[in-house]
Amino acid sequence: MLRLSPAGCSRFVQVDSFDVIWGGGEANVAVSCANYGHEAAFVTKLPAHEIGQAAVNALRRYGVDTRHIARGGNRVGIYYCETGASMRPSKVIYDRAGSAIAEADPADFDFDAIMEGADWFHWSGITPAISDKAAELTRLACEAAKRHGVTVSVDLNFRKKLWTSAKAQSVMRPLMQYVDVCIGNEEDAELCLGFKPDADVEGGNTDASGYERIFKAMAEEFGFRYVVSTLRESYSATHNGWKAMAYDGKDFYVSKRYDINPIIDRVGGGDAFSGGMIHGLLTMDSIGEALEFAVAASALKQTIPGDFNLVDAAEVRALAGGSANGRVQR
Repeated sequence: MLRLSPAGCSRFVQVDSFDVIWGGGEANVAVSCANYGHEAAFVTKLPAHEIGQAAVNALRRYGVDTRHIARGGNRVGIYYCETGASMRPSKVIYDRAGSAIAEADPADFDFDAIMEGADWFHWSGITPAISDKAAELTRLACEAAKRHGVTVSVDLNFRKKLWTSAKAQSVMRPLMQYVDVCIGNEEDAELCLGFKPDADVEGGNTDASGYERIFKAMAEEFGFRYVVSTLRESYSATHNGWKAMAYDGKDFYVSKRYDINPIIDRVGGGDAFSGGMIHGLLTMDSIGEALEFAVAASALKQTIPGDFNLVDAAEVRALAGGSANGRVQR
């Protein structure tokens, strides 16, 4: 996607120009995985004109394989993002109707060829929310992934400006049969799947016991191998508490908590978590280690402008290991 943002913390109505930033849910995850040394490929459809090419080039810059990107259609999806500060929240306006991926057809992709030899397929709930066509493509991709023995993860990512909870559940719940790793937050679980934790996140009450029950219920109903949730305690637009929890069908894990103050750019923080979780589950000995890596990765992302998490695995491991003083490295 193309993100257009006023510079700094300016409001939409006071600027005459916007900064151009490339990103989007699954693209952000692909960049994270490439930064950790994985062969990461991104699948979408983009116009054949120069703006579409600019989007492709943004992914290539960070080592993401773009060979499976179909070309065609009329436009790239756009969203406008106004960065909040203190008690003023950030604001997003979508302009995605009629984008190339929203209008894409199954004939644009050979999902069996795409999944051949892959280890992992990740998608987010934003994709099927774009259009009914995109929802069908998501289902076909998931079916192909399972035919080829590929692990499937989802970041539920409910977006109320794209669809209703009723529509989301009608689409997302049937797709869960293909999912091995379910990632989301408390709002996503409730609005996409109908599971509400006994927790008051806004009030800072995020006791683990309120989540353990619904994690077990979700795993039992959908057969997830892992259920994972991020927990954001929002004190202001620029000050958040951040941690995560995970359930592996037997044990429940809670990560360390990070106090992120000031937040530079929270957009892409959840995607950075997904990318870190994928890397951790592919390369580490335990889900506990993977969870700590993912939380540290997403905390670091929120110190970086833009959608992409531009850190390597060594930087994430350093923070997860306790190096959080921010001293200059010489």
